[in-house]
Amino acid sequence: MVLFVISLLLAACGHPNPMKNVADATGRVAGFWQGLWDGLTVGWAWLLNLFGGHYGLYEVHNNGGWYDFGFIFGIGLLLNSAAYNAYSYGYNQGKLNVKVY
Repeated sequence: MVLFVISLLLAACGHPNPMKNVADATGRVAGFWQGLWDGLTVGWAWLLNLFGGHYGLYEVHNNGGWYDFGFIFGIGLLLNSAAYNAYSYGYNQGKLNVKVY
């Protein structure tokens, strides 16, 4: 069991991105804004990939920290929005909260 846990931990270790700061075929390196967009659309891209699409979830030709920050920030915005909507729906018991003046 201990050997299994150790091998699982070692398998989960990542390695540095060899494509960091290397331009892609179009000559661009993804930065913060591309990372933010990729983070916001990661759910849709993953869903479309399940049905045979060829959409990238993460751009490997990026500038490092700023792209990663935008990517994580985009995922955070997406999850925060989903959590807020789920909370609002549960809080209102599924009823529309309409005020008439």
